[in-house]
Amino acid sequence: MSLFKSFSPQKGDISSSTAVKSSVQRGMRTKLLEQYPSLAKDDGVLLESIWPKKQGITLVKFSREHVSFLVYKGEALFFQHFDGPYLPTLHLLHKYPFLMPQIQVDRGAIKFLLSGANIMAPGLLTAGGRLPPDEEALPAGTAVAVMAQDKESALSIGVLKEGTQEIRKKGKGIVVDNLHCLGDDLWLACAKEAFKGR
Repeated sequence: MSLFKSFSPQKGDISSSTAVKSSVQRGMRTKLLEQYPSLAKDDGVLLESIWPKKQGITLVKFSREHVSFLVYKGEALFFQHFDGPYLPTLHLLHKYPFLMPQIQVDRGAIKFLLSGANIMAPGLLTAGGRLPPDEEALPAGTAVAVMAQDKESALSIGVLKEGTQEIRKKGKGIVVDNLHCLGDDLWLACAKEAFKGR
């Protein structure tokens, strides 16, 4: 279920907002490059265009959702739930659509996805759904962009509960945790530039 169904940077939910020391920033950049190989291509040109190395970043923490954000010049770039992987906001993903691996749900799953529901295997396995081929299989725990049949931009960002080969084999159950989707409160906060001044 989406983390951001009752989330507002304006309602005093922020527990801290601090400039990140350069030594800590190096560790964050290294982790991002490991998680998203596309950021590392051409000596990290893509990461440099998103977050220039010589520029500072702010870490904004929300205690209620146990989520923190990397904010650059008032724009939330990535979020992290507890100590999980860094995940891009959908606004960032729409600018850089090949940042993360993609899966696709069929048309019938769209309304459930946009209501914040987790993703069931059948929505990925019907004619309109798509998983990567077995030679490009993704393991459980992989962060993915969730595309939808006949739509151009990602509708959601999630984490695989099972590997893609296992999803194909079993064919049932909840297989992707839907963490951030179009229309949720994080999407609206980013659209309203609610992180400005952070």
